[in-house]
Amino acid sequence: MVLQTEYEFTLPKGYVDEKGNMHKKGIMRLANASDEILPMKDPRVQSNPAYLAVIVLARVVTKLGEVNDVSPGVIEKLYIGDLTYLQELYRRVNGDGNLMLDVKCPHCGEHFEEAITAPGG
Repeated sequence: MVLQTEYEFTLPKGYVDEKGNMHKKGIMRLANASDEILPMKDPRVQSNPAYLAVIVLARVVTKLGEVNDVSPGVIEKLYIGDLTYLQELYRRVNGDGNLMLDVKCPHCGEHFEEAITAPGG
């Protein structure tokens, strides 16, 4: 069995760059220990622990549309729904692989929770 280390995603809203171009599709790689340890030394994280998510996501999101250098500045400019989406994806691919989603039955319209398992999870 081969370990999957990269995951494609599509942001719900998308990142709008300084030229007005929309970027929705991207790639997130699996995190390694340094992705969570090294950002702890960053002064932005030391002064505001919530900034850790921005730094970590900038390290593991390797591509976002035509943006190949996903910096903390790019992550900062994401809409909150997209930031939340990436945080959940990060937890899913780096955690136990399970994610509970609220889904709606297309036939009866009833809402229920469904467990989604990441490949290899």
